[in-house]
Amino acid sequence: MTQDLTAASRRAAMTAAGLWRDETLLDHFRRRVAEHPDKTAVVSARTEQGDETRLSFRQLDALSDQLAIGLARHGIGEGDVVSFQLPNWWQFTLLHLAALKLGAISNPLLIIFRERELGFMLELAESKIFIVPARFRNVDHLAVALAVQARLPSLKHVAVVDGDGGESFDALIVGDATAAERAALAARRLSPDAVIELLYTSGTTGEPKGVCHTSNTMLSNLVPFAERLHLTGADVIHMPSPLAHQLGFMYGLVLPAMLGATAVLQDIFAPAVMAQQITAEQASVTMGATPFLNDLADYCLATGTSTPSLRIFTSAGAPIPRPLVSKGQAALGTAVISAWGMSENGAVTTTRVEDADDKVTGTDGCPLPGMQVRVVDAAGEPVATNVDGLLQVRGCSNFVGYLKRPDLARLDADGWFDTGDIARMDSDGYIRIAGRSKDIIIRGGENIPVVEVENLLFKHPAIALVAIVAYPDSRLGERACAFVVLRPGAKLSFDEMVFYLRQQHMAVQYIPERLEVLDAMPSTATGKLQKFKLREIARQPQET
Repeated sequence: MTQDLTAASRRAAMTAAGLWRDETLLDHFRRRVAEHPDKTAVVSARTEQGDETRLSFRQLDALSDQLAIGLARHGIGEGDVVSFQLPNWWQFTLLHLAALKLGAISNPLLIIFRERELGFMLELAESKIFIVPARFRNVDHLAVALAVQARLPSLKHVAVVDGDGGESFDALIVGDATAAERAALAARRLSPDAVIELLYTSGTTGEPKGVCHTSNTMLSNLVPFAERLHLTGADVIHMPSPLAHQLGFMYGLVLPAMLGATAVLQDIFAPAVMAQQITAEQASVTMGATPFLNDLADYCLATGTSTPSLRIFTSAGAPIPRPLVSKGQAALGTAVISAWGMSENGAVTTTRVEDADDKVTGTDGCPLPGMQVRVVDAAGEPVATNVDGLLQVRGCSNFVGYLKRPDLARLDADGWFDTGDIARMDSDGYIRIAGRSKDIIIRGGENIPVVEVENLLFKHPAIALVAIVAYPDSRLGERACAFVVLRPGAKLSFDEMVFYLRQQHMAVQYIPERLEVLDAMPSTATGKLQKFKLREIARQPQET
């Protein structure tokens, strides 16, 4: 028996404890608009176009009203899914606010996805509208979107940033709203228990799962997160991580709007640009997976660049190596906060600014208020201190289920969620992620759906057997290595493998970065693949 994530008993417990406050982002945002309407809310620079947009809280409020009315004219209403695949541009923030004002569901999609991934995700969500850039980083996103739309009858509209005509994004921002349209929008009230975000995450099945969050689950994470790190509206929050990732969405979009802080968005990561933006905008907070911290630290050390305004760098998305924490502190002169979490629950654990070095460099933090963590054995019994086991979490910010797949939510009768990670806990309640029981590779903070890639490679006519494992990388944390056994007489080069996966419209970041050809796969007497042996091989340096 499993617990219902949307059960009335959960709501009663969370509200009684003061963890669910029955507020939405719109409640916070409207207070910020009233408090300082002309303060800069978003700074959005577009690298390829060479332009910059600055919007005040007043402008963001007015434009999101106009966009909400434009979406309503396209048939978007309460409970409908608004899908958008955009870089870190101001339109991203505008779309989420407009969706909230309509009671619609924001469905951010990573810019790396192509026809294969998008087709599955948009069909499952039954999206009515899909917003994309015309082009970004030499990809014709409009062509990709139209190819997907041709296969999906439910996808009625494709809107294009930098597009022309009636289907351009600008055309959605109406300037001729009627009094009746404005009144209808003003009369809408968003339930704090309504689903407001649909975010896909890859699982071990290879099939993306649609994580659903409400205002209560999301804000019950962000409020204590801000309190722990002493964040206020006076902060300037720089975000280089994709807003379509939970890290970017919650802490680069929702958090600044909630606090009334200025958000500085970076659309294409480059350490020199990141350093320049932090300095120019006097950013005090930034957040990203280990490659962002590593590359920014290396750049600052190599060039003598300083970032005096920066006081916090939160590293999440993958366990942070201890030496990198020390390097980041020395290079940036800032507190480095280690955090662990998932799309399903946001940042569950973090270190504190006040923590001693052994906690900052040696752990992934302790739980935020309202969240509990425990480490258990295979029978579900808690293990001793500093013993590896399965990590489980429960509490206020756990999601409310997977879209159309409630059976995939791994909760027990007491509400403990199986994270699939292996961890150990010290005597102070701080955890350290030790590995993963699920078969996913985390490359630069992004999950690679191993089984999906394996299934595609298995279809290659030259391949008899295939297995993909991680190997360590000092910058990205992990990269993927494909081990294959070829069919008799067949040959396969690394370049041929890459070409084949590109033909299958696989996201580039999912393609393995090494290929190893074996005579046979290591296996048990019963034929079960021994991936741990492949990981041992992959950890060995490549011959040149």
